[in-house]
Amino acid sequence: MVFIAPGADVSTEAAIGEGTKIWHLAQVREGVQMGRDCIIGRGAYVGPGVVMGDNCKVQNYGLVYEPAVLGNGVFIGPAVVLTNDTYPRAVTPDGELKSAHDWTPVGVTIRDGASIGARAVCIAPVTIGRWATVAAGAVVTKDVPDFALVAGVPARRIRWVGRAGVPLEAEGDEWVCPETGARYREENDELREVSA
Repeated sequence: MVFIAPGADVSTEAAIGEGTKIWHLAQVREGVQMGRDCIIGRGAYVGPGVVMGDNCKVQNYGLVYEPAVLGNGVFIGPAVVLTNDTYPRAVTPDGELKSAHDWTPVGVTIRDGASIGARAVCIAPVTIGRWATVAAGAVVTKDVPDFALVAGVPARRIRWVGRAGVPLEAEGDEWVCPETGARYREENDELREVSA
């Protein structure tokens, strides 16, 4: 069963997966495809045609503009913004108010398990890799590799993280998660999980 709180604005043309909860003042627009067991917080916005996997969380006042694509298990922190206009302007060069036909939206892609911290901004078009973490307040202007922890303005990689989100520790030529014991190997500025 889908739960939609009183005061939420959910289009009848949105496809919402079983077990999803949409809270007060959230807006989910037409054409959204949202997976199972998602949580959309108070005042969050999910734009037309956005695609979200299962078990995603968009915290209070998160803004997910179209055509964003979120994988499974993606976390969008409070007041995060996923932009969609490379060269934003309210008017054309002639001073006329721009319409939907005067620009082409570009989206942010967030892969499975990634987390975007509170008040971070992802400038489209960028891709956030699997299980990556964007620190609170960061401004992402370039693609983020799998398992990277990025921070700052503009965001840059400062550590590696595992699936648990905990910074990894170096052990010989591998990286180890102190929480799960999972092992990773770094090659060419990319991190790969080591098979057990």
